[in-house]
This record gives sequence, C-alpha cells and structure tokens, in this order.
Amino acid sequence: MENLLRPLIVIGGSVVLGLLIGWATDRLLRKADERHPETPLWGLLRRGRIPYQLVLCAALLRGSYDQAQLLQDHRVGVGRTFTLVLIGSAAWLVIRIAAAVVETSYTRYASSHAQRDPARVRRVRTQVTLITRVVAAVVGVVAAAAMLLTFPAFRAAGASLLASAGILGIVAGVAAQSTLGNMFAGLQIAFGDMVRIGDTVVVDGEWGTVEEITLTYLTVRTWDERRITMPVSYFTSKPFENWSRGTPQMTGTVYWHLDHTAPVAAMREKLRDILRECPAWDGRHYGVDVTDTTPNTMEVRALVTAKDADDVWTVRVTVRERMIAWLIHEHPYALPRVNTADAILPPGSNGRRPSPDGAAPRRAVETPRPERG
Repeated sequence: MENLLRPLIVIGGSVVLGLLIGWATDRLLRKADERHPETPLWGLLRRGRIPYQLVLCAALLRGSYDQAQLLQDHRVGVGRTFTLVLIGSAAWLVIRIAAAVVETSYTRYASSHAQRDPARVRRVRTQVTLITRVVAAVVGVVAAAAMLLTFPAFRAAGASLLASAGILGIVAGVAAQSTLGNMFAGLQIAFGDMVRIGDTVVVDGEWGTVEEITLTYLTVRTWDERRITMPVSYFTSKPFENWSRGTPQMTGTVYWHLDHTAPVAAMREKLRDILRECPAWDGRHYGVDVTDTTPNTMEVRALVTAKDADDVWTVRVTVRERMIAWLIHEHPYALPRVNTADAILPPGSNGRRPSPDGAAPRRAVETPRPERG
C-alpha cells in the first residue's frame, strides 16, 4: 500500500500545489488589474498563467520525484524529462513577461503621443513588434542550448560552442544566407525608420498599407483587400514609394483630354466650387493648367491637395466625376469629338487641291457639312 500511496501523494500533491499557487497568483493579478485600469500590465501578465503553472509543477515534480520512488529504473530519463519541461516552460514564461512589459510601455507612449505625432507612434509600434520577436528568438535559442546541455553527449560540445568566440564567425557567415539576411533587414527597417506599420507604400506598382512587419517578411494590404507578402530584404535593396514618410499630406492630379475650345478659366472657378463642397480637401492648394496639346485635343490637369493618401484619392475621384458632369451639361462643345468639317485650303489655290503627280490642280470636292442639331 505504501508503494502506491507514496507516489500518489508526492506527484498529486506537487501538481495540486502548483495549480493552487498558479490560481492564487492569477487572482492577485486580476485584482491588481481591476484596481489599476490605467495600465494594462497586470492584465497582460495574466497571459502567462499557463507557462507559470507549468514552471511550478515541473519544478515541484523535479524536486520531489526522488521521494516518490516510482520507476526507479528510469529515474534519470524521467528527471531529464522534467528538466526539459521546466526549461521550455520557463522560456515561455519569460517571453510572455517580456511581451507584457514591452506592450505596456508602448501603450503608455501611444496614449500620450497619438494626437501630436502619429507617424512616430507607428514607428515605435514597428520597433516594439520586432523587439518582441527578437527577444522571443533569443530566449528560444538559449532555451534550446540549455536543453542540449542536459544531455552528457552534447554537454562538452555545447559548452565549448557557446563559450568560444567562433560562434560569432559562424553567425556572420550564415547571415549571408537569405533567411538571416532577411532578419537583419527586418532590424534595419525597424530602427532605420524606412517603413512602419500603417504606412502607405507603392511596391511593384501595387498601392497599399503596411499591415505587418516580421523579422523575415512584410505584409502589404492593398486597396482591394488583397495581401502582398514580401521579404523584408526587398525594402533594403530596391526603391519603393512611401507616401507616409515625413508628413502624410499629398498632392493629387486629375487629367482630362478636351477639345481646344474648352473654357479653362471657367474650369478653374468650377474646380474651386467643387473643392469647397468636398470634405476631403484640406484647403491648401488647387489649380487648373493646360499641360499638353495634340492635333485633336488638349490635356488639362487639375492639382488638388489632401491630408493623406486616402483623402487625396477621394478628392481626385470627386473632382473627375463632377467636372465631367458639369462639362456635359454646361459646355458640351468642350468634350473631345471627331471633326468632320472641310479642310481649309492654302491661299492662292483658288479652290483647287494640288495634284500629287504635279499635274494641273483639281477642284476640291465639296463635302456637305452636317447640320448641327
């Protein structure tokens, strides 16, 4: 009977004690979260209750297993298993605690700077995200190395590998490969302020918003809700447009191809009236200019301004639509059309067209001019 009760008491007591301590700690964190709603730290720390309970249970089982006198023939293997679980759960707990601390710091910073400098808040958000992933990667590598050191066959090799300076040469050599190259590019993006979460960018002709940045890839959400996933090394090796760099204010253009008789001065006045009724226009600037001509049409360009990329798109489509409607209703002659009138002959031809072979000129054939309705 003792051989049965001792393992049950030792193992069951360790598990129950670990769960009770974890439950009590969670209750204390919940009360602290209710008393201090101004900071999300205590609520974020509660996310680590599962790894915390695993650490407690693994530590108690590892320390009391010898007293249970169970599976003595496999004592070394069972003890090593508890050690591996303890190392893994401890690494998991450290990652959760670090993420809670970093997220709390970012939340406090964002709440005090969101209105004054939103671009800087997005930059800090990008850095915080990558810092959290770097911490997770470093803790994971250290935990894996610690697990290897628990095996006698790897202990000497692992200790010498971690202690020697040759590890730096190995890391530098492997960094030339694509995976670690992308990781270093991700750190360069985060702290070089090249692109941030929430920035409006144009890459490979696609316009979108940066939705996620990791150590190896970056996700851009396009205007039609597609997701483009690209390696972060793309943004450190190729040119791209960042419309959110500096100030988000933008100038947009609208083009029309109109007849040469189009009333450009009246179009300037109409553009002013359209913009005054458009909430997306920021009031900084507007203008209408003739930028090019062809034998049949002329190119008219309107300049409009807005506070960001989304608003400048709204202003452009509004101006384009309402100006065309106004021209159709008030100045239909200004729209492009096919000219069917007779050609004007050069002076001295006496109504005759020159013959291409040098013969006597022929009288031009009169083409009936269509009546305008």
